Amino acid sequence: MIIKNLLVHAKTIAAYSFIFLIFSGFVLAAETKTKVRIFGLFLPDRENDLRKIIDEWADIKLESIDFKHGEGVFVFDADKIFPKANAGQIITNLDNKLRSASNGTFGIRPLSTVDKEKLVRIEIEVQGLDCRACSFAAYNIIANIDGVEQATSSFKDGLITALIDPGKTQKSVLEEALKKRNVTLKQDQIKK
Repeated sequence: MIIKNLLVHAKTIAAYSFIFLIFSGFVLAAETKTKVRIFGLFLPDRENDLRKIIDEWADIKLESIDFKHGEGVFVFDADKIFPKANAGQIITNLDNKLRSASNGTFGIRPLSTVDKEKLVRIEIEVQGLDCRACSFAAYNIIANIDGVEQATSSFKDGLITALIDPGKTQKSVLEEALKKRNVTLKQDQIKK
């Protein structure tokens, strides 16, 4: 009998607590977690830059970042922030918001449809990238090539890496794109 009375009281307290929350202006939101690719993570310390931007947003949180694959998980109430938007529109809206807040240095893309085990990691040694802006420019060249699923660019190491879908692109395409934008490849310096 005592246990039955405790259960009745617990249910009553829970019901009153819920009613209190509603009348106090609090609404229990339906939390949405969306995993996406993040454009602009070309150096590990860019994670901190991204977190600073997202921390300023009241309604969207960054739950986690996977630098190795250039992915992140965002948490928000989709009905509140993007009412009546479908999954594709939510990603587009997140992308627009992030691009605007970062002056175009970060963006959101849908997750890759290519199995990660099928991606090929390539490395391109470069010279002349002497600052973060130069690294971002080189990264931007590579990251926007069809078939590049993730890329990094380090001015400290003189190295650009990319995970590519070999069915869509190859290392020589990336090297040519860099050369067209006057990025010096280390192998070209050795040949001279």
